[in-house]
Amino acid sequence: MMTSGPPTNATRSHVAERVYRGLLDDIADFRMLPGDRFTEGDLSRRFSASRTPVRDALNLLKREGYVDVRFRSGWHVCPFDFKRFDELYELRTILEIAAVERLCHGSNEARQQLVAELEKTWLVPEPEREQEPKQLTALDEGFHRSLVTAAGNREMVAVHHEITDKIRIVRRLDFIKELRVATTYHEHAKLLRLLRRGQLTELQILLRAHIELSKQEVRKITLHMLHEARSGLQPRD
Repeated sequence: MMTSGPPTNATRSHVAERVYRGLLDDIADFRMLPGDRFTEGDLSRRFSASRTPVRDALNLLKREGYVDVRFRSGWHVCPFDFKRFDELYELRTILEIAAVERLCHGSNEARQQLVAELEKTWLVPEPEREQEPKQLTALDEGFHRSLVTAAGNREMVAVHHEITDKIRIVRRLDFIKELRVATTYHEHAKLLRLLRRGQLTELQILLRAHIELSKQEVRKITLHMLHEARSGLQPRD
């Protein structure tokens, strides 16, 4: 039921966030494909929202490169920009490599405390491992965020957080395959062992390879799922 009176800024922001998240999920889950066209009116009806918060959500998605608008043809979903994702992954690698260097050169006690805390999640028996992709994505992001946060540079943390937000749309695909779940647990455990011992060179080599493998896997999975979606097939594990 519609409420009387004009919407407040807080209400508009909440509705825009709901529309934004809904559209981002549709793109990430291949319910909306690159090239698909739509109007603000379509979205207003679908989300039971006025045009203003819908436009706010679309403008945010446009700034992030997920949708675009053209004169006469209207709004459409943009192709996945793998070059952009490659650049974001490269920057993420640089930040995390720098973070573990600071950790290994910093307080041993603080490093041991960090490792002990992360081991509670990543050194668990196989039956206790998280399998749900979105939950595992959150845990994986937490692992890497913890490394950067513990390095103690707030600007590094802010940039890393922004990168994480931008690559989440493809990164969460990394965990729809059982083998990738097992590999992530195994590699995180190995990274923690190296971090505990302060073996910086080996740690940086493995960390770089760990991020690169994830990048390659999500690219392959994204292309595969796009092909299946365009072929009218259901994505499968």
